[in-house]
Amino acid sequence: MSFLLRVILPDKPGNLGAVASALGGAGADILSVDVVERGDGQAIDDLAVELPAGRPPDVLITAAESVPGVSVESVRPHSGHLDTHRELELVDEIAGAPSQGLERLAAEVPRLFRAGWALVAVSEKGRSYRIAESAAAPETRAGDLPWLPLTSAVALDERHWVPDPWRALDTELAAAPFGTGTPPKTLVVGRPGGPIFRPSELARLAHLAGIVATVLNA
Repeated sequence: MSFLLRVILPDKPGNLGAVASALGGAGADILSVDVVERGDGQAIDDLAVELPAGRPPDVLITAAESVPGVSVESVRPHSGHLDTHRELELVDEIAGAPSQGLERLAAEVPRLFRAGWALVAVSEKGRSYRIAESAAAPETRAGDLPWLPLTSAVALDERHWVPDPWRALDTELAAAPFGTGTPPKTLVVGRPGGPIFRPSELARLAHLAGIVATVLNA
């Protein structure tokens, strides 16, 4: 079974190799690695790993944290390798078929950001409604998103009202403005069980939303 492991480690030569060796000693096969963020002397990396059948994911935490200075932020099921350069391909696909652009964006964002679901919402006259969604987006009744319009991508916390189903399963939420028109639109991404959205991920989300909105003349 495959898992996605997010680790925080000192940003020094050899540390990632030491983590890889420890995971290998626990029987894990590393499928791919992606650097999420670097700064202040530490690195945050995502590792897609595969464990033999019957081995619990706890062994991944124990192995990785056996390396001095390393902590595991999250472990969750994952399928396949990491898509690290998919944004440009997605923009190209949307430019080629703009009439399906919003649906394509919502469908692909969860894979790009290793999340569970995504949707594009509009807020108008005191109510909000979705205009595109991924397959796993939670069903919700119409309400208002009083924090719209956004001026930048944000991680949504308790200060931002959202429908209760959006926060189910300890879901971490991020949102980015989608275009500058009226009524305001936002791209929302949900990551059930975490981990939190890092500043580098919020920047990626904002850039992607801005580029696609421009392509679609949103």
